[in-house]
Amino acid sequence: MTGPAGEHLDAAYFHGANRGKKSIAIDIASEAGQREIRQLVREADVVIENYKVGSLAKYGLDYASLAEEKPDLVYCSITGFGQSGPYSGRAGYDFIIQGMGGFMSVTGEPNRPPQKAGVAYADIATGLYSAVAILAALRRRDGGGGGAHIDMALLDTQLAVMGLQGVSWMVSGEVPRRSGNGHFVLVPYQAFDTVDGELIIAVGNDAQFARLCEVLGLDLADDARFTNNASRVAHRDALLDTLADAIRGWTKQKLADRLEQCGVPAGPINRVDDAFADPQVIHRGLRVAPGGIPGVASPIVIDGERMVSDLPPPARPA
Repeated sequence: MTGPAGEHLDAAYFHGANRGKKSIAIDIASEAGQREIRQLVREADVVIENYKVGSLAKYGLDYASLAEEKPDLVYCSITGFGQSGPYSGRAGYDFIIQGMGGFMSVTGEPNRPPQKAGVAYADIATGLYSAVAILAALRRRDGGGGGAHIDMALLDTQLAVMGLQGVSWMVSGEVPRRSGNGHFVLVPYQAFDTVDGELIIAVGNDAQFARLCEVLGLDLADDARFTNNASRVAHRDALLDTLADAIRGWTKQKLADRLEQCGVPAGPINRVDDAFADPQVIHRGLRVAPGGIPGVASPIVIDGERMVSDLPPPARPA
């Protein structure tokens, strides 16, 4: 893909991460570059950096140095392991963090090796938490609380988003394990094979289970092994085998439509192209192309207006 001047526009990673931004190139190792950055900081509300811990101090661009010139500065440092601790000097990479933070141990099929997510999960989640922290710091500053140094770590975030898995281990002492596309405390709550692909069926209560059985023509809702979720978990294998046999003959769209009509949550496992072709996704305008460069819109909608910059990504450095 090329632009109007013949420039290459095929760096999807660069464009996906930098839409709506402006950029300049500055040599931070030079005194002139350091002066230029300090001037930018004087006019800024927020500085975000992801250098190794302590490496900006030699340039006078660390939080302590910049806060002397601008006490109300909100300065966000994003690293792999945080500003303190035995690993603070290490570089952080999403894949490694997914492994160290326990995420991979609960992801994948039970009889297969641990699996990372298909997207840079730790990186993205840390960016989202950083945005929340920055907004909170700005709110505090505007209330007279002064500036702030925000310390964001990929490993911290990965542990935080483990959510129920982490708390479950703390409470029970039982280490969570991989359950594939199933759910360790809800049944049936997983993907099933149909004639033309996989369909996720997410039964959250006994009434939904009864309606699922009705659609499938199965007399299971009054079976003592399956009358409530605890019983269904205890007899997981027997139930899933029966459901799988009944679902296998349906097309995923026909079954999804029937389940939708009776209030049982269900949805297909789409490929990326299928997802962007979904009528709901099209209606919501999630595919954009500012400056002719394709991208994914922000998910944020405020007062009916999607928060999407109309600026294309900045030109790539030569």
